[in-house]
Order: sequence, then structure tokens, then C-alpha cells
Amino acid sequence: MNTTGHTAAVEEPLLTARRIFSLITSELALVEEEFERQARSNIQVIAYIGDYLRASGGKRVRPALTLLSAYAAGGDASRPNVVRLATVMEFLHTATLVHDDIIDNAETRRNRPSINSRFGNQTAVLMGDWLYMSAFETSLQERSLPVLDILTAVTRKMTEGELMQLTHIGRADVSEEQYFDILRRKTAYLFSACCEIGAILGGGAGEEQRALREFGMNLGTSFQLVDDLLDFTSFTDSLGKAAGVDLLEGKVTLPLIYLLEEKPSMKSAVQSVMREGNYHEFPRELFTREAERAGALERARARASHFAEAAARSLDPIKPSKFKDALRSIPSYILEREM
Repeated sequence: MNTTGHTAAVEEPLLTARRIFSLITSELALVEEEFERQARSNIQVIAYIGDYLRASGGKRVRPALTLLSAYAAGGDASRPNVVRLATVMEFLHTATLVHDDIIDNAETRRNRPSINSRFGNQTAVLMGDWLYMSAFETSLQERSLPVLDILTAVTRKMTEGELMQLTHIGRADVSEEQYFDILRRKTAYLFSACCEIGAILGGGAGEEQRALREFGMNLGTSFQLVDDLLDFTSFTDSLGKAAGVDLLEGKVTLPLIYLLEEKPSMKSAVQSVMREGNYHEFPRELFTREAERAGALERARARASHFAEAAARSLDPIKPSKFKDALRSIPSYILEREM
């Protein structure tokens, strides 16, 4: 990805992903232990699926954001309540993945059989519900109305985002505004909640809470834009799922929105792929090539860079520290996935 002219705000001395995560290695280990503890149940099927989900891994980006934000706000992220809430954020994220995979009829998740394909839709629905309820049960231990308000709001917004997306499945006339509305609800609000809750638990002042909330919102937006670009351009399974599935599932993302703006004649091909559920008549390479020629990919990349820059600027009110440096490095790390 050529980001010349787009990433000036994030081209500071940057930490590598390994360095970012090394700052909170012991805390993330505590999150894994807490995940295992929260997933325990005397109901055998729940305990088994809980272990299956935990072993499926994931980058634990959302708990990491909660931990780093708590430290950046001046707190101690190794405290049990911070670890608990960081784990709650991963539970909420995992619950949405379980439900999303049912809706999308996904066969795999993180290169393993998805819960719905392995255990059936009925079990997967109930397991997702159990994860949501367990997350809220754990969060109640904090006895913090601000934290509960954030968690309630973000859970509602994620559900709204999924419902909104369902109403647009199979439609080629999705607008840029509609796309971003769905993206924020499904992805960015949870990033924002992770950072804001971290700030609250870290004892951050109102200004710091606002700064980290905005950081998370911009970061989550950039993160999803890059994910959508990778789905559109990648021919590997680097996303932990098969590439190119968005269009097959009837989802029109930003690169396609920009392509259809420039070349309306591509609409019939887009509709055909969504209708048939395969690329037999119109290969993926066709869409990638036409999007590149039309400047749609560069426009989408520029939007991802814009939100990455905004995320980095959002941290200006935060006091200098190695944890602030780590947070400031994450937007560039996200963009690097697409370069």
C-alpha cells in the first residue's frame, strides 16, 4: 500500500507489534487464565466449547487495548478488576463472532471449524448468549455504573449493526454513509469501549477518558477498513477466514462502493456473484483489477490512513509514557497489514 502523503501523523518512531505486546505479556497471561476461569461450567457442553473457543486463540487485540489504556491513564493493569474487564471485552467479542458465523453460515474461524459448523446452529446460538451473560455477570463485580453503561450501549450497538447489515445483504446500492454506520456499530464502538473502560479503571480524568474513547473509535474504524481491504485484495487466509467471502455473503464493502461509483457497469457482475455465491462467472481478479484501475482501492486505503492518523492525534492529551507510545504505534501496525 502506498501511503505517501497519508500517514504523516503516524510516522513517528514506532514500536513493533512484538514490542507493543511485550509490555503487557504478564497481564495478557492473566487474561488467558481469567478467560479459562470465566468459561468454566458444570454443564459439560459449555465447558467444552469454552475451552474450544479459548484454544482458538486470536490476537487478543481488545483486551490488550483495555490493559494499555489503563496503564496510559496512570493505573495498574495487573490489578484483578482490570484483568477481569479486559477478559469481559474478549468475551463480548467472541460472542459476536459466534453469532456472526451462524448468520453468515461460516464454516471456519481462525482456520478451525466454526462453533456452528462443529456443534450446530442451536448450540452456537445458546453459547453466544451464554458468553454475553457471563460477560455482564463478571462486569457487575466492578459495581461501576459508568462501566455498565458503556457495556450496555456497545452491546446494543453491535446488535443494531448486525441487524442493519442483514437488511443490506445482497444489495449493490449500499452507500458510503450506510457502510460506515454499520462498521462503527459492529467494530469501532467495541474498540472505543475497550479503551474508555481501560481509562476509567486506570483512574484517568475526563479528558483522558474522552481521548482514549476517540482513539478507540478511530482505531476500530481503521482496523475494519483494512480488514475489508484485505478481504477484497488478499488471496490468502491471513484473516483467519477465507479471503473474498464478503461479496459471496452479499456484503458490499468500501472498495466495491467506490468501484461502483466510478464504474456503474460493474453492478451486474457484483449482483451475479452475490446471487450465485461464487466467482465462477466473474473471477475475483476482475473486481480487484477494475478497482485498482478505477482508483477505488487507493481511495479506500486513504480512508484507512485518515482514521489511523486521527487515532494517533487523539492521544495528544495523554501524558507521555511507554504505554502511550505503544498505543500510538498501533495505528501504523494496522496499516502495515495492508501494505
